[in-house]
Amino acid sequence: MKKLFITALIPFCAYAVTAQTKRKPVKKATVKTAVAPVKMTSLTDSASYAFGLSMATGLKSNGVTTLNYDLLIKGLKDVYQGQTPLLSQENSQKAIGNLFKGITQAKYATQIAEGNTFLANNKKTPGIQTTSSGLQYQVITPGAGQKPTATDNVQVNYKGTLLNGKQFDSSYDKKEPLSISLDHVIPGWTEGVQLMSPGAKYKFFIPANLAYGERGAGQDIPPYSTLIFEIELIKINAK
Repeated sequence: MKKLFITALIPFCAYAVTAQTKRKPVKKATVKTAVAPVKMTSLTDSASYAFGLSMATGLKSNGVTTLNYDLLIKGLKDVYQGQTPLLSQENSQKAIGNLFKGITQAKYATQIAEGNTFLANNKKTPGIQTTSSGLQYQVITPGAGQKPTATDNVQVNYKGTLLNGKQFDSSYDKKEPLSISLDHVIPGWTEGVQLMSPGAKYKFFIPANLAYGERGAGQDIPPYSTLIFEIELIKINAK
């Protein structure tokens, strides 16, 4: 009986092994296509490749991680072959500008969010006034007399800080007031100082678009920084 049972199992096991063997996927051999090495046989060849390296290195270092290489080559060919460009010079500059603007915004997303949050909360503070442009200010000391125009030259004392309290400039530290024309300063200053009369001291909270925007200013003012200025208008200089 035991022998019969074992004998009966042999065909079943053989079938199971055969079935599993049939279901096992067959691996296809991977055929690698050999890439022919690029040959540079002339100075033009070498320089052309060098131009590509230089262009890509510069773009990558400025945050451009990928491009449509077919359209990049088409742009080069259209110029050299005298073809009508797909974009005007104006639209080309806009496209490049918008690309870098998007890269910068992504890089400084935290800075932008902090500025927006600060201004949204600050405008609820008693004594803070907000203009239609988004400029916020607080009157510390009111002045008296005529207010300057956007082209007037004024004498002021000031102190500028970032939202974290870091001071980046101060005429008080230099112990010398600044004389400057209001059409030669950031928009937040141009608008804000026109609200003041001589003798006044205001505190301004300037959104990035009314300050140094996406470029920032040197190492002390990063791109998209919301700035805080205390400004004292000493006098309007004679024209």
